[in-house]
Amino acid sequence: MTLTEGRRVKLATDIGLAEAVALTEGSATGAVAGLLILAAGTEGTVDRVVGERDPGPEVREYERLTSLLDSFGHDMPPQSKRELKEKIASLEPAWTAHQAHGAGVTVRVRFDNGLVLDGARDDVFTPA
Repeated sequence: MTLTEGRRVKLATDIGLAEAVALTEGSATGAVAGLLILAAGTEGTVDRVVGERDPGPEVREYERLTSLLDSFGHDMPPQSKRELKEKIASLEPAWTAHQAHGAGVTVRVRFDNGLVLDGARDDVFTPA
């Protein structure tokens, strides 16, 4: 699903949120006051689409190594080239999963109950 600003969405799954807060002035900071759970089906509106999610270290390494092989593989010693191909093959599952899922985006959603969730992955929402 492509998320755009103004689109109505709902949570596809329950989300638990915890954050360290200062309860009162002078109290110890860093204490977790509680846990907020947003239930699946909670509806809201997309305020902002932030951009692509970080693909992760394995995907970045796969891209780097395949680029290296494409650019310099013809000049590499056979042993080094074979090791590079083995390393690329070991990263292939992460690359395949990334391609199947897509880069995705993070979004800011303002729920109907007034709560705002920022930096959320797009795959936790469905059309409302």
